[in-house]
Amino acid sequence: MQYEVNTPKEYFEALGDDWRKEKLLKVRQFILKNGPELEEGIQYKMLCYGKESFNLFHLNAQKSYVSLYVGDIEKIENGKDILKGLDYGKGCIRIKKSVDLHDSGLEDFVKKAIETWKAGEDISC
Repeated sequence: MQYEVNTPKEYFEALGDDWRKEKLLKVRQFILKNGPELEEGIQYKMLCYGKESFNLFHLNAQKSYVSLYVGDIEKIENGKDILKGLDYGKGCIRIKKSVDLHDSGLEDFVKKAIETWKAGEDISC
């Protein structure tokens, strides 16, 4: 889904109060906790998190899931193992209603992606 917004505040206001907002806010918490230096903004009509001209993550509420875009999952050491049990593609993790984020490994993946980026490694597609 695309939201006609210009700021993260407007994005949150545009979301309905349902499970997608709950999941999205939890993933946002993982990002901000593990990457406090990342700036939150809007790019491509979705939330983005990065520094200067590079956005490490994009986060969006879709109709049936919440999507976290991360560049290339294979460039994160043990990325596929960490995400085992989650629905993901090359650069998108799809978080469905039934996913328990506390036991999913997603926070570990976010932390690892941030560490890889901080080490100067390219994780883009």
